[in-house]
Amino acid sequence: MSGGKRVWYFADGYLPEKVNNGPAEAHEALMFFNTHEQDSEVTIDIYFSDREPVKGIKVNAPAERVIALRLDHPEDLAGTVIPPLTQYALRITSELPIVSQFGRVDTTQNAMSYYVGVGHAE
Repeated sequence: MSGGKRVWYFADGYLPEKVNNGPAEAHEALMFFNTHEQDSEVTIDIYFSDREPVKGIKVNAPAERVIALRLDHPEDLAGTVIPPLTQYALRITSELPIVSQFGRVDTTQNAMSYYVGVGHAE
């Protein structure tokens, strides 16, 4: 039996400002790990504190692979733009149980930081 859950929530999205402060680029990413022998269709819903949500973004989690979606790259989100410095949250719904993780690279300070957001799953 493969591990994971079908629904994931990440409540602390806030794309960091892009500054030229070293070799790493500030960003947030969403990772999917699919241990099944078949692909899983994943739907991403983005909720904001100050505007209507964007729902129904479809991506593929390939069989027995891990993928990373850059949340500052609209091409990874079917053209959806998440503005920097905007509070948002994510709901991930997967056809098959998967493992999902959220991470942020923040280069706005001299000491770069990497933040992993542990989501809630059901």
